[in-house]
Amino acid sequence: MSAATTRSRTPDRLCAEAVDLARAAAEEAAAPGVVGEHEGLVSEGDRVVTHFFGCREAGYRGWRWAVTVARASRAKIVTVDEAVLLPGPDAVLAPEWVPWSERLRPGDMGPGDLLPTEADDLRLEPGYSGEEEPPPNSAVSHEMADLVEAEDADVTEGTPAHLAVTPARGSIAAVAEELGMRRARVLSRYGLHAAADRWEESYGAKTPMAQAAPASCMSCGFLAPIGGSLGQAFGVCANEFSPADGHVVSLSYGCGGHSEAAVMPKPPQPAPPVIDETRVDPFPLRPSPDSGSVPATEDESTAELGHS
Repeated sequence: MSAATTRSRTPDRLCAEAVDLARAAAEEAAAPGVVGEHEGLVSEGDRVVTHFFGCREAGYRGWRWAVTVARASRAKIVTVDEAVLLPGPDAVLAPEWVPWSERLRPGDMGPGDLLPTEADDLRLEPGYSGEEEPPPNSAVSHEMADLVEAEDADVTEGTPAHLAVTPARGSIAAVAEELGMRRARVLSRYGLHAAADRWEESYGAKTPMAQAAPASCMSCGFLAPIGGSLGQAFGVCANEFSPADGHVVSLSYGCGGHSEAAVMPKPPQPAPPVIDETRVDPFPLRPSPDSGSVPATEDESTAELGHS
């Protein structure tokens, strides 16, 4: 039978009235002045009641002091069982713990930091080990044993990483080292696709810079090609004035620093105005004295005729 079925729905009267006893127990367990008002109670069972008090501690917003009191059967003395600090329904809780391998984000590593790679990392797969059965068309297969001797190819013991000296030229380990297969693990198909999606999102054809570019990186002279299968779709930008300088860019990416971008023409100069609207022509408020047909000064002839 579960505890929920045996819990009494009606709180014990004496335990419910022991608010002062519960507050004293909470204040004894907490720092002075951090126990708030009484926020209710809940019946935990027969003659067992838990009182809740608010917490005024700055770092525990929404938490409550829970003090459980009880009394024995047929006894009138209420005693304290425990006093603890519990989160309430609106409490501010710390986020759920996440392993360090899932918390890391690009750019978190600094000088001296180590990032161990898990053994089952999906981005990696085993490299050349020399222990697998060679394919039928391999130079070390049973069908090609005669050609091995004819081509003067030596089969080394163990993987290239366990060899004390550098493999002799012409051996299978030397060919593996030349092809870059001496590493214990190499990128898997999932790792290649994940890197391609990440680079395409940062410097791909759908970025605003590429949408406004005059041409793509495929025809740019500043594109440094890379090897491997990723070289079919990506390269490294070597233009110091480009926002992608030193980054892996998609061949469909582009920017204004394209090597074959046309020289921008000079802005056209406007033609001189036909009518100069900036010049001010003065207009007198009164006519000039000598502008009329009658002179302004009177002479003797005009005075005799009565002209004014």
